[in-house]
Amino acid sequence: MGYVESDTEAAQTAPRPNEPSGLLQQDLDIDGMTCAACVSRVERALTDLDGVEEASVNLATETALVRYDAERIALDALMAATERVGYRSIARDGGARPRSASSPGNLSWTVLRAAVLTLPVVLISMIPPLQFANWEWVALALCAPVVLVAGWRFHAAALRNLRHGAATMDTLVSIGTLAALVWSTVALVAVDGGHVYFEVGAVITTLILLGRYLERGARRRSSAAVRRLLELEAREARIVEGEGERVVPIEALSPGGVFVARPGERIATDGIVVDGASAIDASMLTGEPVPVEVAAGDDVAGATLNTYGRLTIRATRVGSDTALARIARLVADAQAGKAPVQRLADRVAAVFVPIVAAIALSTLVAWLAITGDAEAAFTAAIAVLIVACPCALGLATPTALMVGTGRGAQLGILIRGPEILERTESITTVALDKTGTLTEGELELSAIELLDGTARDDVLRYAGAVEDASEHPIGIAVARAAHAELGTLPHASSFRAMPGVGVTGCVEGHEVEVRQTKGRITVAWDGEDRAHLTLRDTIKPTSSEAVDELRELSLEPLLVSGDASAVTHEVAAELGIARVEAGTLPHEKAALVAELQEAGEVVAMVGDGINDAPALAQADLGIALASGTDISVEAADVTLLTSDLRGVANAIRLARRVLSTIKQNLFWAFAYNVAAIPLAVAGLLNPIVAAAAMAASSLLVVGNSLRLRRFQGMRG
Repeated sequence: MGYVESDTEAAQTAPRPNEPSGLLQQDLDIDGMTCAACVSRVERALTDLDGVEEASVNLATETALVRYDAERIALDALMAATERVGYRSIARDGGARPRSASSPGNLSWTVLRAAVLTLPVVLISMIPPLQFANWEWVALALCAPVVLVAGWRFHAAALRNLRHGAATMDTLVSIGTLAALVWSTVALVAVDGGHVYFEVGAVITTLILLGRYLERGARRRSSAAVRRLLELEAREARIVEGEGERVVPIEALSPGGVFVARPGERIATDGIVVDGASAIDASMLTGEPVPVEVAAGDDVAGATLNTYGRLTIRATRVGSDTALARIARLVADAQAGKAPVQRLADRVAAVFVPIVAAIALSTLVAWLAITGDAEAAFTAAIAVLIVACPCALGLATPTALMVGTGRGAQLGILIRGPEILERTESITTVALDKTGTLTEGELELSAIELLDGTARDDVLRYAGAVEDASEHPIGIAVARAAHAELGTLPHASSFRAMPGVGVTGCVEGHEVEVRQTKGRITVAWDGEDRAHLTLRDTIKPTSSEAVDELRELSLEPLLVSGDASAVTHEVAAELGIARVEAGTLPHEKAALVAELQEAGEVVAMVGDGINDAPALAQADLGIALASGTDISVEAADVTLLTSDLRGVANAIRLARRVLSTIKQNLFWAFAYNVAAIPLAVAGLLNPIVAAAAMAASSLLVVGNSLRLRRFQGMRG
């Protein structure tokens, strides 16, 4: 993406709003995590450091997001802390690109080799007609490489954890598979006719490796949305050089540089059009399918598609400052975060593995004491170790977040963090700004009240001619209406603008004045009032549908505007909004939200993110509407890269769907362990079946999360 900062500078991003200026945010890639217990250990190691404000570790992305005080602790100390608990960490260089280590390619060969060796072990162990003299020795020869070589990653992790006095899923797998191998070898060598379990160790190793391979592939698919966004970034730029053009690497382009986008090419980076006209397909940023016409003076975003015209563009932002990079950064931060409901699961997982080991040992002792059957005792204990691996717990939240936030980015919905998801369930009221949110933010002439028999055409001709020289929104609206009805307008001489009052000028020998009086526009000439004009802001075509969709979600709309009461109530009546607060200044909007909260309402505020920033920050859920290139709305919890208010309902639907998926995942992960462990203790669960069930539980959680990729919005 053409990052120009050094690794350390780019990795340490700016402080978040309302935080001490010394706090920095850092991404770490963490190698070696396999379950929720690993997540808890790494988080604890980081948060125990003096100077670390917060650490959120994500199993699905294998990353840690750390906020720390750079004046109290160095970046190297963060990485050293993860090393001390047995995990290698690397400081990410500031990009949001998914790590290549997540590729399941290397694991596929390990799984294949393990499967080739395991299949004959299963066949000769489970099918008596295939057994021959001394077949057990062949089974040992085939099983040992599977358990010791293919499964070495489990044993190495278990040893590493043991050195740090901890236990994880790898510990359970290592103990279980080694126990099966050692028990069977001893039975073969020292006990005449002893029963062997070589197939148990081999099958468990292979199944868990296969499950991890499938899980990693699914995790890659869950982050595919952000990866596809980043793959759209330009690698080269066509810069203007003298009378010609030269293609250079995108890294060579700097702010202020001029480059060209030909028809069918993607815009190299964010910039302003200085020459040419075209239509830009920005659907990959905003989710809007209709291309937007641009000409000289218009902003364009990098990676958007130039459809038909040749554009000359001056670069304004490059590298990590571009709209695409900032979108990816916001999504990556949200994916690296953790919903409060997941933190409970992580705390449980931290003590879960030692408890499971104790249960397995107790099961072994109890079976030996009650039945004296060593084989049955061994089988039950192994089943407990294998079936209780807490993989699904660690994947429940991050996979849903990855898919949900990635899908949101495709639809132009940016969710700042996972904690926001839980707020959407309790929202009762949606406060809507008027100008730029429900309306276009562009005035239009809606009515003319003629006085003393004045002709309508005269009012439009004289007022339009004077206002044609004005840059005020009122003047632009009057002149536009006059041009639309009359075509060419006469020239106005002696034009003068009176700030806060109006404009004057001479038209066809008449001294014309257009002034604001008591909330309306008065047109006068030759010293007499001739007409009153009524202007209104155009309501967006989709606003009515958007308000209806909010009601369908059981949310009550409230119109909050700084505009005059009459105009605000007129818009509210047209949209069917009963609750209206007019004439409110920015700080008064925030106070109004606070009053609603004190009355027990849970409030979402929707605005443009500028004058509505205080209210957005005060609200329980702040939703900002922004353009495709303006995504730095720091006060908002959710940013919509579209001006279509229907995106608000879509954002709430998506957030609720993600939260629902997380809860489903956690339920099934807990339910699986609650149901399976008693069966294993009772000897009713074969270790091989337990291994398959454990792998299946993780795949179920990931598969359930992947369903979010089909979210369409608009009741989708």
